[in-house]
Order: sequence, then structure tokens, then C-alpha cells
Amino acid sequence: MQISMYELSVPMFVHSLKSLRAILEKATAHADQRKFDSAVLANSRLFPDMLPLINQIQIASDAAKGAAARLSGLEPPKFEDNEKTLPELLARIDKTIEFLLSVKPEQLAGSEERTVTIKTRHNTHSFPGLLFLRHWAIPNFYFHVTTAYNLLRHNGVELGKADFLGRVQG
Repeated sequence: MQISMYELSVPMFVHSLKSLRAILEKATAHADQRKFDSAVLANSRLFPDMLPLINQIQIASDAAKGAAARLSGLEPPKFEDNEKTLPELLARIDKTIEFLLSVKPEQLAGSEERTVTIKTRHNTHSFPGLLFLRHWAIPNFYFHVTTAYNLLRHNGVELGKADFLGRVQG
């Protein structure tokens, strides 16, 4: 059985974003129970030179929607990156999932060979679609989802591996 580019990407991004959403809901409850402003968590970082939780969520969102859009030949939807609170980050995740669910499998058909070009601050990178997905989009997405999980865990939110993995549905 051959797996499609769609199956390698969109359902995986949606599943992990739902897990990330549940993690952020636990973070909100954690702050509420301990009676502190959840903005403390939203702005937390593990080291002064790293991006805070807000940016980790924004970049994970951008990685998911950007991958699905580029592989389907669409322009990635632009979000304002103006979130400051956990509820605003939850809304961003919801918008990202909504976009991902609008992408249909046939839009990614043949995208293994479609050239995907990414512009970073320092370079422009071009990849065939399959390499882009395997070696850029998925690792980048999971780097930021994992960092968000670790930031919240480090700050006392009671999370475990099951929270990160989410509920597997077949």
C-alpha cells in the first residue's frame, strides 16, 4: 500500500494540533486553579534567547498551514501573529485546523515532485514536495509543538506523554 502526501501531512497536522489545543487548555486550567495570569505561561521561555510559548504556537501553526498550502499549490493563509493570550492561541489553532480541513486529498495528488520554495531570513530553499514534507515541514512543526509542550511542562502544567501524543483514532 502506498501512502499519499495528503495522508502524510494533513491528518497528522490536525491530530497534533488537537493535542496541542488540549495541552493549552490544561495550561489555562493550571493558571486558573493557581490564580495567576496565564500570560505568564504565554510569555514563558526556557532560556532568554529563545522564542516564548506564543511564538512556538504561531510557528507550529504556520508550519502546518504552510505545508498543506504549498503542497496543494495554494498561497498559505496569513495570520496576523498578534496573539498575546492562551485563549487567542487556542483560536489560532482552531483557524489552522479549519484551514487544514478545507484542503482535500486530490489537491495534494502528485505533490511529491512539486517544487516548494521557502524563504527564510538568510536563504531561499527549494525542494521537491516529498523532501520538503519529510525534511523541513514535519520536523519544523514537531520542533515547535515539542518546545511548547516542554515550556508548559517546565512551568508546572501537569502533562505527560499521552497529552503530547493525543488520542489515536483510526
